[in-house]
Amino acid sequence: MLKPLPDYPWDQMLPFAQQARTHADGIVDLSIGSPVDPTPPVVQAALAAATDAHAYPQTTGTPALQHAIIDWYARRRGVTGLTVENVLPTIGSKELVALLPFMIGIGEGDTIVHPRAAYPTYAIGAAMAGADAFPSDDPADWPETTRLVWLNSPGNPDGRVLSVEALRAAVTRARELGAVIVNDECYAELGWAAPWDSEPIPSILDPRVTDGDTDNVVAIYSLSKQSNMAGYRGAFAAGSATVLGRLLTVRKHAGLMLPAPLQAAMIAALGDDEHVRVQRERYRSRREVLLPALVAAGFRIDNSEAGLYLWATAGVDAWDSIRQLAELGILAGPGPFYGDFYPRHVRFSLTANDERINAAAARLRAFATA
Repeated sequence: MLKPLPDYPWDQMLPFAQQARTHADGIVDLSIGSPVDPTPPVVQAALAAATDAHAYPQTTGTPALQHAIIDWYARRRGVTGLTVENVLPTIGSKELVALLPFMIGIGEGDTIVHPRAAYPTYAIGAAMAGADAFPSDDPADWPETTRLVWLNSPGNPDGRVLSVEALRAAVTRARELGAVIVNDECYAELGWAAPWDSEPIPSILDPRVTDGDTDNVVAIYSLSKQSNMAGYRGAFAAGSATVLGRLLTVRKHAGLMLPAPLQAAMIAALGDDEHVRVQRERYRSRREVLLPALVAAGFRIDNSEAGLYLWATAGVDAWDSIRQLAELGILAGPGPFYGDFYPRHVRFSLTANDERINAAAARLRAFATA
C-alpha cells in the first residue's frame, strides 16, 4: 500500500530563491543539478535523423541500442560478458529508482536500504511500494528484512566513491540477505580526487566485485550528466537477467517505452567518448574555481571525490547557511533534503555556466574578506 508522501522539498526554497534574485548581479543557482551546457551536436543530429518514428518502439530497445550499451560497459566501465538479456533502456533513471521496488514485488514488511546521505527518491520509492526505508552505509547493520539495497557511487549529494572492496562487501551482505542490490552510477565519468582523477571509478558489475556472477546485482546509469541529455530522459539498467526480465515484463504491460528517436540519440551518445571528455573538463574547471572560494568563505568540503556537487559545511545549521548564501545571491541545496544525518551541510552544484560560477566565487571571496 502506498504510504503518505512528503511535500516536494524544493518548494521550501522559493523564498530563498526570491532573495537571491534581488542581488544586483542576479542569482547564481547552484541548487538543482540540471545541465546548462549544450547537448552535443552528434546527439542532436542522431535525434533529428530519426524523427520518422511511425511504429511503436521496442521496450527492450533496438538491437543497435542494446549492443551500444553492452559495448559502452566493456569500453568505459570494464564490464564484459553482458548480453542483450543483461541490459534495458529506461525513461530516465529517476522513474526507475522510484518504481523499481514496486516492479520487483517489494511491499509491506520489507526493508529497502539506502545511503545515509541520499537522493530522496530512494526513500520515495520505498514509500510508493509500501516498504520501510532504512538509511545505512554499513552492511553489517542491514536488517534481515532487507529485500533491496540501493548504493550510489559516486554519491549524490556527497560525491563519495565506493572502492572495489566496499562494493564487494555490500554485494556479499546483500547475497546473505537474499536481497537485490542496485548501484546508481550516473556520475561515474566525473572523478576528481585521487585515485579517481586517473583511474576509472568501479562499477558494481566489475568482475572484481561480482566474481562474474551478476544474479540480483544491477547497475543503473543516466546520460543526463555526461552528455547533457537531461531533457532526453535517456538511461539504462544492466546486470541481473532475472531482475531485468521482471522489469521488462512489467514495463511491457505498462507501455513504458523509450521513444525511438531518443533511442537513436542514445546510440550516438554512447558511441562518442570525445564529448564526454569535453564536458568532464568543463566541470573540472568549474570545480577548481568554486571549491577554493568556498573554503575561503569558511566552508569545509567533505568527500566530494567525484560527481557534480560539492558537499560542504560552515559548521552552522544548514538553513542559516542557505539564508546567508541567498543574501549573496547564491542558491544552494540544504543538507536536510538528503536525510536526517547532515543538518549542517549544504550541496553546491557545478551545473552553472562559467560566468555564473566565477560570479559565485567572487561573491564568496568578497564575503570572506568583508
